[in-house]
Amino acid sequence: MSKFIIQLIAGILAIWLATIIVPSVKFEGPVLNLIFAGIVLGLLNLTIRPIVELITLPIKIITLGLFSLAIGVLMVWIVDILFAQLIIPGLNPLFWTSLINWGLIIVLALIFPKRKNHPENS
Repeated sequence: MSKFIIQLIAGILAIWLATIIVPSVKFEGPVLNLIFAGIVLGLLNLTIRPIVELITLPIKIITLGLFSLAIGVLMVWIVDILFAQLIIPGLNPLFWTSLINWGLIIVLALIFPKRKNHPENS
C-alpha cells in the first residue's frame, strides 16, 4: 500500500479514534465531514509536515527528535482550526490526538509494507 493511502487512512482513523478514546475530543457533524477532516490531516502529514520538519531540523537535532511531537500537534491543530465540527479543547487533547495519529501511521506501515518491484524471471 502506498504512503499516500496509509497517511489518508491513518488521518481518518486518528480523528475517529480520538473522539472515542480522548474524553474531551468531539466531532459534531456528519460522518462524511469526519472523513474529509481525516483526509485533510493525512494530506497535511504528507505534504506540509516534511517541509516543516526540514525547516526545524536543527531544533529536532537538539531535542533528539522530540520536536516531531510538536510538529504532529501543529498538524492536528491546523485541522482543528479548519473544521468547526472538530472540537479539541486545549493542548493535552491535541497531544493525544497527534500521538494516536503517529501510532496509526506506524501500525499501518508495518501491516502494509512497501512492495518491492522485482522483475519477473521468465
